[in-house]
Amino acid sequence: MKNHKKQSALINIEFVIAFGYIIIWLVIYALSYFKLRAYNEILWEKVLSEWILTTALMILFFLNAYLFVPQLIFSKKYISYIILTLTITTSIIGSAVWLQQDFKTRNPSQMPPMEIGPGQPPMELSQSMPAPMGYKSADQSIPKSPLLIFIDYLIIGLLVVAAGSTLRILTRWLKEEERRKDIEKIQLRTELELLRHQVNPHFLMNTLNNIHALVDIDIEKSKDAIIRLSTLMRYLLYDSSKGKTSLLKELDFIDSYIMLMQLRYSEKVEIRTEIQENLPDTQIPSMLFISFIENAFKHGVSYRQNSFVHFRMKKVGNSLLCTVRNSKHEKPAKEKNPYSGIGMNNVKRSLELLYQNNYTLNINETNTTFEVTLSIPIG
Repeated sequence: MKNHKKQSALINIEFVIAFGYIIIWLVIYALSYFKLRAYNEILWEKVLSEWILTTALMILFFLNAYLFVPQLIFSKKYISYIILTLTITTSIIGSAVWLQQDFKTRNPSQMPPMEIGPGQPPMELSQSMPAPMGYKSADQSIPKSPLLIFIDYLIIGLLVVAAGSTLRILTRWLKEEERRKDIEKIQLRTELELLRHQVNPHFLMNTLNNIHALVDIDIEKSKDAIIRLSTLMRYLLYDSSKGKTSLLKELDFIDSYIMLMQLRYSEKVEIRTEIQENLPDTQIPSMLFISFIENAFKHGVSYRQNSFVHFRMKKVGNSLLCTVRNSKHEKPAKEKNPYSGIGMNNVKRSLELLYQNNYTLNINETNTTFEVTLSIPIG
């Protein structure tokens, strides 16, 4: 529920930011309107002429902020971004200046009405009529050439693009900072839960008792079990606290955990691991797969019926595919719990924070089997 509220809050922030941009551009349009009023008359020809260039700048701003920056800068395609931005900016500004000049040619500005005297209506002056002696127009400036207008607005356009990029990058940084804090919190909670559920005194006691029993039966096997337990404890105490670890270390930990769990069960429990050879030793979040394996042993093994736990990992394209499959048995109502350990909601939330939408988690459940398949990208 809290996660849903947080996502809704982020969406609301996006709407607020977009609404703020629209308000700012409406203010810019209004400034052109108020600036070009003269003699109690609205010089619509000049207002509309200014609005052509303002519209071009606004289009540039939103194209850059909501298309170019997310698609190119956030994807680290900087050269493509620069080339595309310069090309689009030049094209839009050039087209806007041409439209403005064409508009001015088709709609020449009219002279404001001339006040004749008290009680007399203002005299309307035609564009072709010479101005009377002593008449001064409100606009005495020498008009700029189209080239100079183009250069001026090209500079303004580039500044608008830079402002839009800065705002979007700043917004993205704030979101990433918030996401990083969430990841740290969820990782801390995950580690605490895993230590509480996995490496508790009961688990250690059973493992040590099993190793003790093996000493008189198979000394070599008991030595191997002690080494496995040492590997598991070292990983939990040191490697997992770093947040990320190598895939090979994670697999060593999983292999040690599964081997120690095998000591607890009879031959009625089929435990099988299939790990593809020559997997890339890439960096992955620590303790990412153990919750699925822990769940498989806790809910998939019965001391009274034949049971199985299968773990498989392989590389498919640029993704790492992990599958955990276990048998499913009916349990008393008081023991039924669809997911133990950190819980499915926390698992999904962790994956969401770590990979956003760039992962696949499938759960297939039948009357006799339970299977979890997780696919994550690897570099």
